[in-house]
Amino acid sequence: MTDIVLVHPGAVHGIFGSDLAKSLVAVEQPLWCRLIAGAMINRGFSVDIIDAEAENLDADDVACRVMHVSPALVAIVVSGHQPSASSQQMIGASKIAKSIRYRAHSAPIIMLGNHPSALPERTLREETVDYVCDGEGPTTLEGLLRGQELSEIQGLVWWDDDGSVRKNPLASLLNLNKDFHGNVWHMLKMPLYRSHNWHRFGNLSKRQPYAAIYTSLGCSYRCSFCMINVFQHTNRYRMRDPKMVVDEMVMLNRDYGVETFKFVDELFVLNRRHCEAICNGIIEAGLGDRISSWCYSRIDTVMSGMLPLFRRAGFDWFALGIESGSKYVRDGADKRLKNDDIESVVRTIQMAGINVIGNYIFGLPDDTMESMRETLNLALGLNTEFANMYSAQAYPGSPLYDEAVKKSWTLPETWAGYSQHNYECRPLDTQHISAAQVLKFRDEAFLTYFRNPRYQQMVLEKFGPETLEHVRQMTKYELKRKLLDDTFAPKEKASAQ
Repeated sequence: MTDIVLVHPGAVHGIFGSDLAKSLVAVEQPLWCRLIAGAMINRGFSVDIIDAEAENLDADDVACRVMHVSPALVAIVVSGHQPSASSQQMIGASKIAKSIRYRAHSAPIIMLGNHPSALPERTLREETVDYVCDGEGPTTLEGLLRGQELSEIQGLVWWDDDGSVRKNPLASLLNLNKDFHGNVWHMLKMPLYRSHNWHRFGNLSKRQPYAAIYTSLGCSYRCSFCMINVFQHTNRYRMRDPKMVVDEMVMLNRDYGVETFKFVDELFVLNRRHCEAICNGIIEAGLGDRISSWCYSRIDTVMSGMLPLFRRAGFDWFALGIESGSKYVRDGADKRLKNDDIESVVRTIQMAGINVIGNYIFGLPDDTMESMRETLNLALGLNTEFANMYSAQAYPGSPLYDEAVKKSWTLPETWAGYSQHNYECRPLDTQHISAAQVLKFRDEAFLTYFRNPRYQQMVLEKFGPETLEHVRQMTKYELKRKLLDDTFAPKEKASAQ
């Protein structure tokens, strides 16, 4: 009998509600399943991982797999491939928990991840689970498996005999190198994973083999819309040993043929010594000219003097959190930057031979129609190699969510409503415009950007005709929107990705 089964619920089809999932989006290894699995193996437990997303399993499929394995404990890990994607994972997590209870009811179920840590008591009350973990997981899971008294298990949220919900003190944060090595790649079906489409513009056949790795956890900043630190309940940035990172990349390249890497750190480009050590290690290992990697960065953390080193280490994409074209709106979101600074940083990165994906948010609390047009105009002017268009969401665990609850702002009725691409998507109303206006503007902004002749000409010249056709196909997907169906006449609705 296996001690613990870790389930990554996924919900790609439930989240996107279209054919998008079949060709455009990434399918990433579940980071937190990897990290927790490694930590539990270190503690002497037998572990299995079920990645429902990668294996395209529905809830009943997962339940049958669990029943076959017959574990002592089932842990549903509700963690997306970026922090804000956790709540929408509840679409699949809820269904899986119910199906496991129906088909394999003898195994106790615990739910953990970003969303459960943000709303632990609510998750326990609403979901078909026995326990919830608030925190990183391994210490809590070990306590359950070793039969500790429930009241003594750190991080555990549980039902007392009197029917009340009890929430124990948090467990201490674990060591990234000793506990969270995540070296359990052999437990995953590696051929199933693929990169984002844009990551391999110019060579789309190289999206596989693919690996998403990490070098740090947490963030020292306090952006109002972000909930990255909800796991650790503190604004703390923890770094992994650079040598371990490079050794892992060498192994993935040698054993699995991986040449396409994502650095999942929310803020990889922050600590100069950390970045330099990893980049130099990649180059010294002979990987730099054989791989393609991308990472996240804030505009104000880009180190221009290091860009040539990043490029030699195989980084050919930076994802930048630009957020808004309005200085006033950016200041309200704790992003104090000027548009001239943004453009200067973008051009400096591009001159170093690194592509840029700009991330923009429409519908932040101070946004107006005019400020959202400023954001779109900034995006069109920058004309970066790719762009993500988001509508502002108050994700559980973020300061914006706390503010929304305190001020009784309207939030999505279901967890699916937190997905940018789902039919039920419902962004925040701003102080000046409605959620429907925000969503309509976001969808139209996507089409405006990717159908822009200037952008398409750049793609043709830089990446070739195959990629240009791929971009054109992207704009043919239609996302259905309940909020727009309910608000606007059919002729006004956006047909958008």
